[in-house]
Amino acid sequence: MTKKEKALTINSELSRLYPEAACSLTYTNPLELIIATVLSAQCTDARVNIVSKDLFARYRTAEDFAGADPDELMEIIKPCGFYKNKAKNIQGLCRGVLERFGGELPGTMDELLTLPGVGRKTANLVLGTVFNDPGIVADTHCIRLSNRFGLCTSEDPVKVEQQLTALIPKPERLVFCHRLIYHGRAVCTARSPKCGECTLAALCSYKHKNLT
Repeated sequence: MTKKEKALTINSELSRLYPEAACSLTYTNPLELIIATVLSAQCTDARVNIVSKDLFARYRTAEDFAGADPDELMEIIKPCGFYKNKAKNIQGLCRGVLERFGGELPGTMDELLTLPGVGRKTANLVLGTVFNDPGIVADTHCIRLSNRFGLCTSEDPVKVEQQLTALIPKPERLVFCHRLIYHGRAVCTARSPKCGECTLAALCSYKHKNLT
């Protein structure tokens, strides 16, 4: 079995296990999605969803965020951690959208990367979800599982993105990452993975399998 065949087999099984896999952040428009994604850095989606409920009720537009009192914004997002930097990035992001893109999120990787707080992971999530241009979202679950499965040979997000892009067909790239996230939370956890319950154990290259 080639590495590409292995990747497609893994994706097929993950599709069977998690047919409803999708972004778990709560949002109603593209601006809310990118802000929630900025907040999700080093924070769980569940916590972000709790915080964003009040946040998006208080600030509804890019103008609202750009003109917000920084201290008030920081207080609301404080539970997400790194709140000073995240507040600065959110306001800078919204100002960039207003000043350079006519108030609408841009639809290319290069343009998105010019916005504060937006890296390739965030940009690929937005491009795939909003603009139907799916790419690899190399988050912590994606990196961990793709290495354990032997699909990738690096923990560098850019290299993981490149290696998985070569293995996964474009229409499946974003949802494949969502499936990895679901599996990473439910079975292939960072500590004490449930290898004995994993239907993909036979395809896994992880050296420290816990099959008991």
